[in-house]
Amino acid sequence: MPARGGSKRIPRKNIKDFCGKPIIAYSIEAALTSQCFDQVIVSTDDAEIAQIAREYGALTPFIRPDELSDDHCGTLEVINHAINWLKTAGTPAKYVCTLYGTSPFVKASSLKQAFKVLTSQTEKIYCFGVCEYPVPIQQAFSISHSQTIEMFDPDSFGIRTQDLTPAFFDAGQFYWGTAEGFLSEKCMFSEAAIPYVLPKYEVHDIDNNDDWVLAEAMFNALKNLAD
Repeated sequence: MPARGGSKRIPRKNIKDFCGKPIIAYSIEAALTSQCFDQVIVSTDDAEIAQIAREYGALTPFIRPDELSDDHCGTLEVINHAINWLKTAGTPAKYVCTLYGTSPFVKASSLKQAFKVLTSQTEKIYCFGVCEYPVPIQQAFSISHSQTIEMFDPDSFGIRTQDLTPAFFDAGQFYWGTAEGFLSEKCMFSEAAIPYVLPKYEVHDIDNNDDWVLAEAMFNALKNLAD
């Protein structure tokens, strides 16, 4: 679980209170509840994040190096660092799940089912959560500075939405894979992966304060429905 301390758009994002708990707590609890893992590890460069992660049951056996904690470091580098650390520690992993600490909607059942999907497909090395776009991307358009509208795919104009091919996006929640698959750095958006489709109401990207407010509102609404 990558969780660095230097988030810019939402300061201290990984441990910011979300509906009564540090947001990272939800991902940790989902991982533990799924019972899929021998170890739930948080990779962080931040002592406070590490402490809170441990309070909710995660392990923080190492501090992430500075060179893997800046704004330009990719998630794959962070995950491969953890995989190699496990090898060096004498506890090599066969399967790994990258789980973001800012995914309060992630469910233990989704983690469990996606793992089953991956392990049932011997030719695949990844399985990750995806969600269908709410509207057809083929009929999207841009607006220029002069307020001119231009379709990205003019040939799709007038076609019924139900006749267009559904498009999906990365839900940004979790990424299962074989350890060797991650280390190979093969592209995830390819034939190397199999998707796990998540419902739209469980997928909420939280990149700024407006996103945060909307996500909390949806989280509380879903909780009230469940109650």
